Amino acid sequence: MGNLTATRPPQPWTAPTASDPVAATLRLPGSKSMTARALVLSALAAGPSTLAGPLRARDTELMAAGLRAMGAHVSISDDDRWLVRPHPLVGPAHVDVGLAGTVMRFVPPVAGLADGRITFDGDPHARTRPLGPLIGALRSLGVRIDVAGAGSLPLTVLGAGGVTGGEVVIDASASSQLVSGLLLAAPRFDRGVVVRHVGPPVPSAPHLRMTVQMLRAAGAAVDDTTPDVWAVEPGPLTGRGWEIEPDLSGAVPFFAAALVTGGEVTLQGWPRSSAQPVEQLRSLLHRMGGEVTLSTTGLTVRGTGAVHGLSADLSDVSELTPALTALAMLADSPSTFTGIGHIRGHETDRLTALAREFTALGADVTEAPDGLEIRPRPLRGGVFRTYQDHRMAHAAAVAGLAVPGIEVDDVGCTSKTMPEFPALWSAMVTGKS
Repeated sequence: MGNLTATRPPQPWTAPTASDPVAATLRLPGSKSMTARALVLSALAAGPSTLAGPLRARDTELMAAGLRAMGAHVSISDDDRWLVRPHPLVGPAHVDVGLAGTVMRFVPPVAGLADGRITFDGDPHARTRPLGPLIGALRSLGVRIDVAGAGSLPLTVLGAGGVTGGEVVIDASASSQLVSGLLLAAPRFDRGVVVRHVGPPVPSAPHLRMTVQMLRAAGAAVDDTTPDVWAVEPGPLTGRGWEIEPDLSGAVPFFAAALVTGGEVTLQGWPRSSAQPVEQLRSLLHRMGGEVTLSTTGLTVRGTGAVHGLSADLSDVSELTPALTALAMLADSPSTFTGIGHIRGHETDRLTALAREFTALGADVTEAPDGLEIRPRPLRGGVFRTYQDHRMAHAAAVAGLAVPGIEVDDVGCTSKTMPEFPALWSAMVTGKS
């Protein structure tokens, strides 16, 4: 069930309650997903790359440190523009994955290309996150891996300076990152790779589309025309300038605030064409009572004064589940979310954690194997435990807009993807920067 034990820090963060509709224009940090992929592709390229507007947070700093440990030059001293210069990858080296799924699943395939021994480990709960399918796939592609446990961290990649590659079958129903990790390194494999997924549907399909788009932008030849099959040809990757979009998942709690308070929130810097699932988000927020528009100013969400429940399959956008669950708690009708059983293997078992913490605040919520059923009723204040999961803190903050006295036991966990979250959130709610 994940790391569902937590101790309460001495000073919890009280989620601010909104007395008026929020009215905010925000410029949020860059997408974690795009930053992570750009770092890997840049480290494997034939020339230098830059990342404009990257996300500086624990996950991305761990990714940069892991690539740097293997020999890549990664400069993140400038918050707005990171520089990556590829160098031969060598061991011995150690990669701390923290609690980052991107690091634990994207970097081992890269380590196979290194010449030397690369060890991987991370936070205690990282050892419970599924890696078995990736380990098996890499072994079948010619990578030597020593694993202490049963298909999880800690592990050691015995890099031979190259990977044979070829065709591999994998069950990636636990995480799309299992496929993305193989695809990102595949252009450097001797034979490239053909990945065939066999099993229940791969979740978070938009993230796989992002991987394919970014590979092509770096010069890779990728064929994804056959469902559940991805073929990447061997060949050089091009160093380039990456423009990192604002993080859509990180923006969702702020957009939810517009619905809860009947206010308006604009996210600046949003591109006309996005690699992130903005259309799915637009549809969900519209069904829950929001108005979503895209203009030269940015992506704007307006509340209509009501929040509606809905039934939705969130398998493609599972990162939105915690914030949408908080919205559903405050809705005028029940909600049912399905297709999200895989988020039990995220930073914590998110379904159990959400059900447990909102029930403690008086909610009527039923946990299903692959989702949640929510029947709104008045909530009360109390301690809301995060289990070191940034999205849990976001959910508590959204509920706290309408429910006084919600105390988040560890708001510091938001540093995983947005260290500025507590300050940005309080400034939005109070109207004071």
